[in-house]
Amino acid sequence: MAAASAPFIEFDAFTKSFDAVTAVSEMSFELERGEFLAIVGPSGCGKSTLLMALAGLTQPSTGQVRVQGEPVLKPYTDLGFVFQGAELLPWRTALQNVLLQSEIRRAPKQEAERRARELLGQVGLDGFEDSYPDELSGGMKQRVALCRALLHDPEILVMDEPFGALDALTRDQIQIDLQRMWMERRKTVVFVTHSIDEAVFLADRVLVFSPRPARIAAEFRVPLERPRHLSARTGPEFTRLVGEIRGVFETLGVLREERK
Repeated sequence: MAAASAPFIEFDAFTKSFDAVTAVSEMSFELERGEFLAIVGPSGCGKSTLLMALAGLTQPSTGQVRVQGEPVLKPYTDLGFVFQGAELLPWRTALQNVLLQSEIRRAPKQEAERRARELLGQVGLDGFEDSYPDELSGGMKQRVALCRALLHDPEILVMDEPFGALDALTRDQIQIDLQRMWMERRKTVVFVTHSIDEAVFLADRVLVFSPRPARIAAEFRVPLERPRHLSARTGPEFTRLVGEIRGVFETLGVLREERK
């Protein structure tokens, strides 16, 4: 009988400490290729630390992070990273900011520009290629950052609360854009958010983290059909999942509400 193949991404007893503070403790979970995983948890519980370890930008204190069975011991290049802020260079246009990725990687210029323009068009930024960051709204900047992360067509996309600072309408639209782009290419996505609704709307599976030191307090599969429409948020299954996740945070003491 053939041995089972290794998970695409695996956190194996991952622990990360900073001096006397343990941010993440004995964290173990797996992702399959093409899965969209969302992580929700309170501030300061090590969610961003986990993403940095997957990207190879920090190393575990103990345990391992593995991609396709190989430990991540240095920056992992087949990965795109979208941060909380767009982090665009103010002296470069939207197109030039996207192309920064290809310049660092010394990719062929003509093909990189073709793909950059294509990506900008997919997120509704046709006509804004030559605009500078101070001429763009917050949502437009985050779209540019998403395009920059996807320019080299990585297998893995990690997103660290990328839409947290956006207004509600812009956030809805960029969630729809992200879902459409994910369905077209099926990247493996690890998405950190504080929004339970956002996690359920976007993800195949949601991990709920405890306060520091972070552990997995609960795991939820999201059985909602795709593509998901905004109207799904008023449906009974969506409401049930959001309520159950919120209930986990109440049990953990993260959410406290006085009830008479």
